[in-house]
Parts: sequence; structure tokens; C-alpha cells
Amino acid sequence: MAQPRASQSLSALAPGVPTRVLAARVLAQVIGRGRSLKAELNTALPSLDDSRDRALLEALCFAVLRRRNAYDAALAQWMQRPLGARDEDLRALLLVGFAQLDALDLPAHAALSATVEAARALGRERQAGMVNALLRRAQREGIPALPARDAFPKWLAEQIEQDWPDQADAIFNESLQPAPLWLRVNRQHGSREAMLERLQAATIAAETTDLGADAIRLPVPVAVASLPGFADGALSVQDLSAQQVADALAPRPGARVLDACAAPGGKSAHLLERDPSLRLLALDIDPRRLKRISETFARTGVGEHAQVRAADATDPASWWDGEPFDVILLDAPCSATGIIRRQPDVLLHRRATDIPALVGLQARLLDACFGMLAPGGTLLYATCSILREENQFQIEAFLQRTPRAGFLPLGDAYGHDSWAGRQRLPGEHGADGFFYARLLKKG
Repeated sequence: MAQPRASQSLSALAPGVPTRVLAARVLAQVIGRGRSLKAELNTALPSLDDSRDRALLEALCFAVLRRRNAYDAALAQWMQRPLGARDEDLRALLLVGFAQLDALDLPAHAALSATVEAARALGRERQAGMVNALLRRAQREGIPALPARDAFPKWLAEQIEQDWPDQADAIFNESLQPAPLWLRVNRQHGSREAMLERLQAATIAAETTDLGADAIRLPVPVAVASLPGFADGALSVQDLSAQQVADALAPRPGARVLDACAAPGGKSAHLLERDPSLRLLALDIDPRRLKRISETFARTGVGEHAQVRAADATDPASWWDGEPFDVILLDAPCSATGIIRRQPDVLLHRRATDIPALVGLQARLLDACFGMLAPGGTLLYATCSILREENQFQIEAFLQRTPRAGFLPLGDAYGHDSWAGRQRLPGEHGADGFFYARLLKKG
């Protein structure tokens, strides 16, 4: 990929240009090389000092990935010759330019000027005129409108229509909308009402919901670092659907709890914020992810109440001490098809061939975790998927092969009835797509 001219560091560029340069770099990696959007943003964001520039970088990348099919169609229609394999940075910059004119409320003249300068900063001096011409055409004619379904890979669109025929159009549309900012109030720092007052005093609009006792929604998102109470752990960012895990589990005081796939630790922290007396073990198979869990626990102040361990939940013999757990949370690895609005690169990277492997892993995790559950204990199986194969059918198969397993029904607050579980679809109540099944080990 072409890099900025040696004489031009990001700090030497005109205002607004570094953000476009970084957006093009990030998207070239995500679209052209299959990299993770989250990982690329984590690398790029520290390069920008201004929080407004960091917010714009994220907004540009998300907008491009949500409307990439429409922007690609415009390029195909307007360019005489397609861009080559070595032009990923230029292609990405053009998509960034289209997103500014199509999806973001930015002044057109500033968007055009900064994007053309970004082309030069990327070493694309000879193509700067073409970039200017294409963006001006987009400004005049607009980007063609395409159905939201077209943004989904064919296999996934067809699977969603098969699983949710009456809701498929809503799923497609909601998955391409920006997600709201949900906050979780740490009860160890005070009540939700007190936090609302702090937010209002900071002129931050906020609202509550009956679906989550600790949840606050911000209609207009703000920079997380600017939230009163975030730095000291009084507030955390967590979607409503993820917060409802604590309500579904509701362990008794002092219960022995296993979070079998814990990273980055938000759900474990929520349980401990509600009840520090829990004897909680946060487990994750990837030792590199333990740092995220420990950081979450440290910021929220629950670290002294929990254990953190790197281990494989499918292989209890290699680490489990044999003492049963009263409650187990299995937030299983999944297709992430319920959180496309937060991870739009799922539309690029997920393959139909991924699903059988995920289903097999989920089944192994269910069997292993249920074996560590005490008689009378509760296991909550959860995913951020909307595919029945990972959710309803997975639980049906588990109950059929596990005589000692039953299920405890959950109410309408958790979404659509899905036999032994509940399924929330993307955007319902402003929350992410999420599946819950509460399983009981019979005595």
C-alpha cells in the first residue's frame, strides 16, 4: 500500500486530512486484507489527539462498511477502468469520500478538500484530480440507493429470511443503522438515579428503561472518556442485551460462579458490581485476553472479588478442581450476526462455512460446562447471533442428548419466544441481537 510522502507526517498535514488518511488505511486493511475493524481502529485511533477526530475516524469507517455495496456500485458505474489490486488505499479513500457526502452530516466543501489532500498525502498525486471529479459527481447525483439486504452476503441474507421470514427486512435495515450508546451503572458507586443527575449536570441527555435496572441510554452518543464516572468505574459501556444476562442469571449471594468465555469481562464485572460476595472465576482460552478482563475488573473495582484464569472450558480435566459451580455463564463464541451494527465487518468476513465449526464448538462448550454445574444449578447459554442453528436448534439438540437438563423459561423482556430460549433481534428496544437460554441441572 502506498504510504504518505516521507516529508509529510500526519501532524504536518492540514486539519481534517490525517483523519481521512487513517480511514483509508484502516479500510484498505479491513476490505482488502480481511483484517478486523476493531483491531485496526485500536491501532489507528491513538494517532489522533482530538477526540472529535477520533470520533470522525470511527464514523467514517462504520459508514463505509454499512454502505459499501452502494459505493462500490457507484465506482463501477462512474469509472471507465476498474481500480487494480494495488489500489486498495485509493479505493478505500474514494469510499471514505462517498460516505462523507452520503451518510455523514459534513460540509461538502470541507469533505472534498480534505479527501483530495488525503489522496496526495497517500502518494496519489496523479489521481487527486480523479478523486475530486468522482466526489463532485457523487455530490451532484447522489449515491444510488440499494436495498439493505444487498449489503449482506447471499448465504446470510437467505439464512435470515429462512429463520425470520416476518422480521427479515427489519433485521437487514436495523443491522445497518448506527447503534446507540448504552451505559451500565455500577451499584457499588451509587444508584442509577444519582448517575442520571450527574449526567444531566454535565448537560448529557440520558434516559432509562424498565428492561435493565442498571441501564442508561444516551440518545446522542458522546465520547466515553468525557462521561462523568467512567474513569473511576462508576459507569461502563455495555449494550442493554448484554446487561440482561445478569438479570437472567440472578445468582444467590455467595454463589460459586463460572464465566466460561469471559473476555473482555463486562458481564462478570456486572455480576460482581451487583454482589461482591460471589465467588467468581473468569475464564478465557486466550491468555492475551486476560489483560482485558483484569483491566475491566480494576477499573470497576471488582478485581479483589474474582479470579482470572487462562484455560479451555471444553477441557475441564486440565484445570477444574472438581468443586461444582452453582451458576455458569456460557457466552459462547458465535457468528456475531446480531451485532452487525457494532461490527459491520462481519458482513465482509463471515462465511457460511464458519457456522458448522462454531456450532460444534458451542456444543462441546455446553456439554463440558454442564458437567461442572451443581445439581439444581443454572447455566445461561447466550450468543450475539440471530441464527437458529446456533441458538434454538443448538439448545434443542443439547436437551435431547442430556437427560438431566431442563430449562427455566424467560419472559418477554428477553425477546421472541424461541422454544427453550428467547431471541432479541437487532434494534428491538434499541438493543443488540442476542439469544438467551436458561438451563437447569436436575437433582
